[in-house]
Amino acid sequence: MKETREEIEELQRLLDAAYQRSTEHLRSIITGERQLSAAELAEALQGMCTLNVATVTAKGEPRISAVDGHFLHARWVFSTTGQAAKAKHLRVRPAASISYVDGERIGVFAHGQVEFLGTDHPDFAEIEDHLVAHYGSSPSTWADDIVYCRLQPHWMVGYASDKSALLGKS
Repeated sequence: MKETREEIEELQRLLDAAYQRSTEHLRSIITGERQLSAAELAEALQGMCTLNVATVTAKGEPRISAVDGHFLHARWVFSTTGQAAKAKHLRVRPAASISYVDGERIGVFAHGQVEFLGTDHPDFAEIEDHLVAHYGSSPSTWADDIVYCRLQPHWMVGYASDKSALLGKS
């Protein structure tokens, strides 16, 4: 878990605000005993998570694809090739939705803006180090034009059907 106390507090404020703005239908599913806190999300989202990333084409048509995602400092990060349709969409229209769902075990849904992180970005080295530690090599070596992306969410919720099982607590 790489999140600081301040990042957890900021994420908790975001989660609380998003839940309050959610529809009655969503709140009927993500009830108090299923709702994940920021600290619980940071604990549960360790390692690589297969994310669904939704983007929009120039014609306004939705597109979805999967990426290897990592939850670092309370934000989703992922890499892809700059030639991927999602990268092309996000460069022009950075709004995106991301979901991580593992059956009934956990669901995390977020909407926000994707930023591209170049090697000159102050967070790049830490993200690169994390990815190298996970994969054994740098994603930058996998193709000529790999891009690193991070979602800056303005809305996020998380649930678990059984938090004690998810978090390994009895």
